[in-house]
Amino acid sequence: MSLTFYWYPNCGTCKKAKKWFDENGVDYQAVHIVEQTPTEAELKTIVEDSGLPTRKFFNTSGKKYRELNMKEKLKDASDEQMIQWLASDGMLVKRPIVTDGDRVTVGFKQDQFEENWLK
Repeated sequence: MSLTFYWYPNCGTCKKAKKWFDENGVDYQAVHIVEQTPTEAELKTIVEDSGLPTRKFFNTSGKKYRELNMKEKLKDASDEQMIQWLASDGMLVKRPIVTDGDRVTVGFKQDQFEENWLK
């Protein structure tokens, strides 16, 4: 099972997730979320596969989120609008996102990774 691991190398949480993958021998393809931001179609699929609300994919602690006043914008935004914003700037996306094409995790919680990504 090869995973797609959307990450930002300077992100501490992403580094923890990468270390966990490496220590557990999990095969993954790392995708730099800023240099290769997922497209609207890819994000729509990821959000649908996750079963989570679209707003859970925003990096609410990020500088870009605050600069663009996303907290206010999200209040009345449609899922389509939220997907457009996420696809427009990888720094708006909560990370890491991991998917195998069926399941999706957002952020890094060790128990969640063990449950989903250990063979």
